[in-house]
Amino acid sequence: MFEYCADPRSLEGLTWLSCYLTTPKHAAMYTSVLTVMALLLAVVPPILFLGFMGALARRSKFAPFRWFGLGYTSIVRGVPDIVFFLFFPIAIDQAVEYIRHKVKCGDVLEPVYQGNDFVVCQAAKMPLGASDQIYHEIWGFSLAVFAFAIVFGAFTANTLHGALQAVPRGQLETAQAFGMSERQVFWRIHMPQMWVYALPGLSNLWMILIKATPLLFLLGIKDIVYWAKELGGMKTQVYTYAHPDWRLWYFAALLVFYLLLTLISQSVFDRIFKRASRGMAVAT
Repeated sequence: MFEYCADPRSLEGLTWLSCYLTTPKHAAMYTSVLTVMALLLAVVPPILFLGFMGALARRSKFAPFRWFGLGYTSIVRGVPDIVFFLFFPIAIDQAVEYIRHKVKCGDVLEPVYQGNDFVVCQAAKMPLGASDQIYHEIWGFSLAVFAFAIVFGAFTANTLHGALQAVPRGQLETAQAFGMSERQVFWRIHMPQMWVYALPGLSNLWMILIKATPLLFLLGIKDIVYWAKELGGMKTQVYTYAHPDWRLWYFAALLVFYLLLTLISQSVFDRIFKRASRGMAVAT
């Protein structure tokens, strides 16, 4: 904050606005943009991993694996996302604390589930109650990554499964005729060809993932949508920086942010698709 911001009530115009936009709460909003970007980057590897595992499971010759892959993709895609975002973080958090309670507090005789309450000893808390706030935020962020990975991994698995099925069978049979093993055919022919068919679906999933980031608030993480609502609401004279209802302007700024992120993402995917389809006859 600037030195001239010591007495905001004496400021006007752009000087007042410069002080208003540099308050600690606005700094938290700017940091939340980095949180959203960090989530998008951190969640991609587990999503792709679960997607590949799910797609391969659906193609497995071993029936239990095939049933598991089909069940995973069908159940997750058939249940509203918000249900998983509310269920998985709580379930994982309680499961971890339950195991820690049994290991660290074996002498405690009271049951963990006491009516509607979930009670574990202090040593079993995850993270510990005395831990710095940063550890609580990291733990919450990790649970968010897990929840997003579970949900979008199922959609990715279905997309990759369809892409693997779309590769012309004749190319795979030709590779086998040249003496390639089944593994060589998969990694050298099937997988490279698959990307051309998978990229349009994956680009759509990325756009949906971007739009789903406001669900972070459900997991206790204060994202940019939360701060836009919090800061844009009407502030009376009891506040240092009083102003009318400015939510329209805050959400307009969010609109610009998400549109720019979408445009940049689409440009990147167009370049990737052009490179992946080089030398192939594809529809345009």
